Amino acid sequence: MGKIAKIEYFRVPPRWLFVKITDQDNNTGWGEASLEGHTQAVEGCLDAWREQYTGLEADDIEQIWQMSWRKSFYRGGPVLMSALSGLDIALWDLKGTTRLQTTFDHSRHLHH
Repeated sequence: MGKIAKIEYFRVPPRWLFVKITDQDNNTGWGEASLEGHTQAVEGCLDAWREQYTGLEADDIEQIWQMSWRKSFYRGGPVLMSALSGLDIALWDLKGTTRLQTTFDHSRHLHH
């Protein structure tokens, strides 16, 4: 798994927000970051992280999570947690994609 090359998000009616992370090898991972009625706030959080995290190792999922939680302008709450959820799921999906296994399969190995 390479460095994060791009972080994008997509609004899907009626109220979904999906996060797509692409690494330098053009592999992709998807996550869901919906927060009904506050989509633009979640997008703002993702916009801030896009600049910070582009170029970081996509495999450093825990470090990225900790940076997101500890250094965020949003200080917890549903906006931060929705954005962080979408980012985290997309990174795990990307990891599973590059290792040709599902996120579920990978997480089972973490707990055994």
